[in-house]
Amino acid sequence: MWQQIFLTFIGLCAGAVAAGGTAGLLIGLSIVPRYAGITHTADHILLYEDMTMLGTVLGNLFVLFRIPVPSGTAGLILCGLFSGIFLGGWILALAEVADIIPIFARRIRLAGGIPLMILSLALGKVTGSLLYYFQNWK
Repeated sequence: MWQQIFLTFIGLCAGAVAAGGTAGLLIGLSIVPRYAGITHTADHILLYEDMTMLGTVLGNLFVLFRIPVPSGTAGLILCGLFSGIFLGGWILALAEVADIIPIFARRIRLAGGIPLMILSLALGKVTGSLLYYFQNWK
């Protein structure tokens, strides 16, 4: 009994540290403020940051306690869509921090089409996420 309580406590603490690091990196890389600026909703930035933290904590609890979420095909589509947006945001933020896109465009002598290249990256990540969830590639 005490062993289970201790392991639960350790799991929650480790998950909270990982989730906090993820949320901190999201905010530190200015992903959340950038999205708020692009959508002209910067007055809700604290709400975005709160929802980011809530999502990481709830995700931690769902994974740790293996809580099933029966949502059907519609839930699967939404999960794949949001996973694609999340991964695309991460990839583009990290690429921007490392200046990968401008360096790559300069190396291959790409004169135009950078917005199309970024859109292609995002659509590829969304497609990959949808395939991952629809094909049960877990």
